[in-house]
Amino acid sequence: MLLEIIALTVADARAAELGGADRLEVITDMASDGLTPSPDLVDAIRAAVDIPLRVMLRDQDGFTVDRARLADLVTAAKTLRAAGADEFVLGFLTPDGRVDMAATETLVDALDGASWTFHRAFDNASDAESAWPALCALPGLDYVLTAGSALGLSQGLPALAERAHWQEQGVRFIAGGGLRHEHVPDLVACGVTAIHAGALARPDWDTPVDPERVRSLRDLLHGALTSGRTA
Repeated sequence: MLLEIIALTVADARAAELGGADRLEVITDMASDGLTPSPDLVDAIRAAVDIPLRVMLRDQDGFTVDRARLADLVTAAKTLRAAGADEFVLGFLTPDGRVDMAATETLVDALDGASWTFHRAFDNASDAESAWPALCALPGLDYVLTAGSALGLSQGLPALAERAHWQEQGVRFIAGGGLRHEHVPDLVACGVTAIHAGALARPDWDTPVDPERVRSLRDLLHGALTSGRTA
């Protein structure tokens, strides 16, 4: 069981931990669906909470990256490592929509063995099934953030159920993207035991994370898993 909550501030991080989150995804600029936070923010959150942080490595909206920006992200990764980040979130697509393995490998090499998540670029990939084995071979990858569809979990749940056996290769799905409470039992039933929440953990994006909303999600996930084991 894993409950990951998006944190944009120290207040978000503290509230998520108080509510029982297992891990944070640390980002900035939610209007661009999450960009790389500053080292100062990562350092402050690391000092404020004890749960693990996954730090976004993404410098603009969209999923493609050119050589100059990739070099900047490599530098950012090294700087963030020095600020206390030891887990990351990243992923790239080529202009024609395939998983950009070359760019992804370049940035992974800069992580120096850190654990990481391939983010929802995966849901926009034209070659998700063929790319999966290659991704699974990359060092440190342990989760892929996915809704099963670029349109979100409401549309993507059937695809996640069909792909559940992909996790047998050792990399797990963490479900996110339009997550709603009613999705959780269905996710658990198809073998997904990690969820990622942003909007569901707060009243709106201008308001900090609400610990009670996090606790409700954690209880729901725990209850679905318990029901599944005793069914």
